[in-house]
Amino acid sequence: MLTKPPPIIPFPLAARPHGLARWIPSIAVLRNYQLPWLIQDVVAGMVLTAILIPAGMGYAEAAGLPAIYGLYATIVPLIAYAMFGPSRILVLGPDSALIPLISATVLPLSNGDPLQAIAIAGVLAIFSGVICIIAGLARFGFITELLSKPIRYGYLNGIAITVLIGQLPKIFGFSVKGNTIWEDLIGFGQGVQDGKTNTTALAIGLSCLLVILVLKRIAPKISGVLVAVVAATIISSLYNLSERSGISVVGVLPQGLPSFQVPNITPINFNTLFSSALAIALVSYADLSVLSRTFAIRGGYKVDRNQELIALGIANIAAGLFQGFSVSSSASRTPVAEAAGSKTQITGVVGAICLALVLWFAPMLLRDLPQAALSAVVISAGLGIFEIKGTLRLYQLRRFEFFLSIVCFCGVAVLGVVQGIFSAVVLALMAFVWSAWRPHYAVLGRVDGIKGYHDVSRHPEARQIPGLVIFRWDAPLFFANAETFCERVLQAVMTAPTMTKWVLVAAEPVTDIDLTAADAIAELDKTLCEAHIELCFAEMKGPTKDRLKRYGLFTKIGKDDFFPTIGQAVDMYLEVNKVEWHDWDE
Repeated sequence: MLTKPPPIIPFPLAARPHGLARWIPSIAVLRNYQLPWLIQDVVAGMVLTAILIPAGMGYAEAAGLPAIYGLYATIVPLIAYAMFGPSRILVLGPDSALIPLISATVLPLSNGDPLQAIAIAGVLAIFSGVICIIAGLARFGFITELLSKPIRYGYLNGIAITVLIGQLPKIFGFSVKGNTIWEDLIGFGQGVQDGKTNTTALAIGLSCLLVILVLKRIAPKISGVLVAVVAATIISSLYNLSERSGISVVGVLPQGLPSFQVPNITPINFNTLFSSALAIALVSYADLSVLSRTFAIRGGYKVDRNQELIALGIANIAAGLFQGFSVSSSASRTPVAEAAGSKTQITGVVGAICLALVLWFAPMLLRDLPQAALSAVVISAGLGIFEIKGTLRLYQLRRFEFFLSIVCFCGVAVLGVVQGIFSAVVLALMAFVWSAWRPHYAVLGRVDGIKGYHDVSRHPEARQIPGLVIFRWDAPLFFANAETFCERVLQAVMTAPTMTKWVLVAAEPVTDIDLTAADAIAELDKTLCEAHIELCFAEMKGPTKDRLKRYGLFTKIGKDDFFPTIGQAVDMYLEVNKVEWHDWDE
């Protein structure tokens, strides 16, 4: 006898790790690591290094810190997250969403002292890390459940368009100082109009972009990103394009590695530090949770949301203790890692090691790498994260969810990541409350040839039992809809085809009844009793019934008025009221 072989479960969908691997996911990664992944991870890490350097230096300067500290804030957090992070390819490092929060705290408190600014930034990172770890241990990761598919689509599309517009000036060979997408667009248009376009830089950028996109399509096993970056660097060096054509290049990097150092700050307002650290923790996790969950879904695996918080906290503490500042996930560098073929967090480790080696041994290695080539890499990654197909599917099937996606997209693109996500989440919650506030309800009847009881508005041929109103309410009963429930029941009684003797509430969809709703039901029962109408319930769930018992309503209505099924309630009604079956069935 042939037996069916057990299904092969791929590594990304494997069971949740236990023991030490539960807290250190890298153990499970190494246990299941496949040798063919190594080449892809190493190549992706090398490609990522070219992006990490200018991004880290730029964000450090934007935060009011020396550029080298942006690289310090990149190396150690990458390794820390690779050990403790549950996401396969998420890239951590300095992020644009955190820079305004860091600079708004560091600059006023440091009073122009660069050493004090570095120390304050380190303390902020440690504080925010501790907050994230506490939140993770308290299992606050559930907040990611609010991030629905429309919100994820809107977030990705917003990030993609922001990345593309932000890189346009660089690929044209000039820079724009803008804080919003509109300022970037206006600055880009003004720069092109003023003749700032560097044709050599534009040619390099477009050529790199073409190489990346073509190789991705015709030879996906070859890293087009690596080919483009290496070729651009060699050509720039051979022809000395930075001097002859005036293109922007990465330049010589500062030499040296970060050292372990507990930040030493003078007495300052710790309330300000803590409130800023709390804001940084909220912003960084909001950004990370969306990006982590999105790439997990794209990759076909799951992430532990609470472990994600803990890993983020550890990465921030590590950054603070090694002369760095607060970090979060990167919406531009993570797609680059994915596009370069990253399979696991080994990519981040390779990137950190390469960055450390460059700083220590070869700070001049990337001196001639054109910024336009880096912009082409980022643009190619941005094109890859657009979710056009999914968004169009929302438009075809669920217009309101499409609207949520557009709100999130516009919010992320115009207001910022956190503001965009928050706006869409608030709208989604409002829609949920509205659906529970004004839920679907139905009066039920019998339909020939169909078992059970069905909505008479959808089945006009349905017949109601004389004297019996079977009413179904498709939502929990709570303070906002209790009055509406009572009004709809009384309306069903008044519009019934015959004089009503019983009202039977089909209560299976009612998953909860709060105290306000219980008091409203008591008033409804009193009103119906005065009209000589009995109120009954059928198919009420045990936990909901237990609540009525605690409220005292179960005894007040009478336990005999609660039936296990609608059929049993109907049988009792027919028996008590001497209604023959053929009286209404004919």
